[in-house]
Amino acid sequence: MASIDSQLTDSQLIREIKDGRVDYYAELINRYERRILAFILHMLKSYNMENLAEDLTQETFYKAFRSLQTFRDVEASFSTWLYTIARNTVLSELRKSRNSEVYLEDSKQQPARIALDKLPEQELLRTERVHLVRQAINRLPEKQRTALILREYEQLDYKEIAMILNSTVSSVKSLLFRARHSIKQQLEPYILDTALDEAEGMR
Repeated sequence: MASIDSQLTDSQLIREIKDGRVDYYAELINRYERRILAFILHMLKSYNMENLAEDLTQETFYKAFRSLQTFRDVEASFSTWLYTIARNTVLSELRKSRNSEVYLEDSKQQPARIALDKLPEQELLRTERVHLVRQAINRLPEKQRTALILREYEQLDYKEIAMILNSTVSSVKSLLFRARHSIKQQLEPYILDTALDEAEGMR
């Protein structure tokens, strides 16, 4: 089997696949598997279902392959289309899972806590801050959380996020504003307590 040219663009690879060179799909998987897995992991963390991430990643690529003949790169980039499939795959799984309707609507579920009592002080503070931020993100409604993950972790632009969420750019900006405001509100008590503790320690 001839080697696949890694310099080919996504669009060129897709044209080859549509012409029957299905082995070229391996290159697309190689390019995006880690990013899609990370995205799905972020989506599943709120529900303590990270163990499904690899299976849902494989399902995402399978669905994409099955639908590749309908993909048109003039409408969206392959990566944007793939993120859309990944999100829909996760939401479908959540709806099938026990109590999933409650999960999808209730943004106040409490994420699992981690043991912090045996860490060195500086590492404790850093780990606790990271954990609090993750908790705050996990408490966001699904669309706000997904928009934030795609923007801050996946570095997608507003237009790409809008296409993935089947929304508008202005709606995405509104989702991100509300998400960041909510996180700030959730973290303010902790920030205030930390500042008071530090002030107390300086006396």
